[in-house]
Amino acid sequence: MNRYRIGRVAGPWLNFTPPIRGGRFSQSTSEVPPSKSKLSSIHTNASSESSYVQEPMLESKPLSSLPLTSLGQLPADGTDVSPMPTKEPDNASVVKQALEDDMENYPSLDAETQQNIVQKYRDLHEEVKVGGYYDCRYREYAKELARYLCIFSSFFIALRAGWYTASAALLGLFWEHDPDIQNAPLFAMSPSYLSTFHSSYYNFTFAWDRVAELAIPFQRYTYYPIMGIARFNLYFLSWCHLLSPRSKTLGAAAWTRPTEICFMLMYWFLFGYCLVWRSIPTWPLRIMFVLVSHIITMPLHVQITLSHWAMSTSDFGEAESFPQHQLRTTMDVECPAWLDFIHGGLQFQAVHHLFPGVPRHNLRRLQQLVIRFSEETNIKYKRLSFVAGNKDVLGKLGEVANQLELMLKCQKHMAETGESGLH
Repeated sequence: MNRYRIGRVAGPWLNFTPPIRGGRFSQSTSEVPPSKSKLSSIHTNASSESSYVQEPMLESKPLSSLPLTSLGQLPADGTDVSPMPTKEPDNASVVKQALEDDMENYPSLDAETQQNIVQKYRDLHEEVKVGGYYDCRYREYAKELARYLCIFSSFFIALRAGWYTASAALLGLFWEHDPDIQNAPLFAMSPSYLSTFHSSYYNFTFAWDRVAELAIPFQRYTYYPIMGIARFNLYFLSWCHLLSPRSKTLGAAAWTRPTEICFMLMYWFLFGYCLVWRSIPTWPLRIMFVLVSHIITMPLHVQITLSHWAMSTSDFGEAESFPQHQLRTTMDVECPAWLDFIHGGLQFQAVHHLFPGVPRHNLRRLQQLVIRFSEETNIKYKRLSFVAGNKDVLGKLGEVANQLELMLKCQKHMAETGESGLH
């Protein structure tokens, strides 16, 4: 990265909310004294002289306090947005209590504590580099290639033999992915989602509506059925992303958009036309084949939710260090090494978040260093078995559903009695 570096910050870096997450900045015309500037000094590559820069003026307005349009855009003139037709539950007290509980279970957010954690993380990173964890062992990929060739060959043989159920299952095992999904309005993993919220990733505002009000109370029961067909949601989200304005503003990477569209069309030509339509004789068998091949990927969808849904969702703000945030919001799933293929490396999600550049076949080895780091910093590194993780997620879904039911009852009572002025 040295070739792209334009300067070096002297002293500790103070985090701020980036614009994509709602940070709002304004240009300041007054000079900021060097002693008060966030970026105390920058040693540029082009010159040996030190220069000072102004600190961006960050308006202290969290995203949740800003009005949002139904299309997820911040109104330029600051005008009010019409209220949603469905009244939202008042979740502020529950969210606050969850934040206070989480604060008690993790290291203090004071600068000294967090800087100590950052320093230990940097020391760990150096150990990771020296230890060769970033080295790619190509023989591991050779093993993966052999495994996938075996599975694909078995799928093709079963298909030619007319064993459509078996071939569909083998095709499902051949597929593997690490999805980035949006769960609203079917699931809420935290009381924070029991209201209208803005997704900075999708740049869209998800309005609290009647669908969410009906779906979330039953989310512990709909969890597995929806995970079984979650791959269809990935198709939908992929096309929404590629057709959205966001995918058109990629700068030098703009070529990736038409490339991805071409490959996705090619996928549907091969899978939809050549395989399902031309190779399978009847509609009942075609439907069965599509459903089985997609449902067989369910463990991966469950896996990715286990890593996050049962963990803390509280916002500690920008004072929280990167390594603490990753270990607080992510957990790993323990399993024997021979099951790594089924999990696809996603069982080491926390380790991957801390060191995203490490090849997945080195994550199991690296986990031991993360365990030691956790002990040294007193940041809990949560690891559960697949079964225990499922119980944790179901418990969390049930807890949030119960909170919603209670809040709606309270809201209804206050509206009927007029105690809070609701009508």
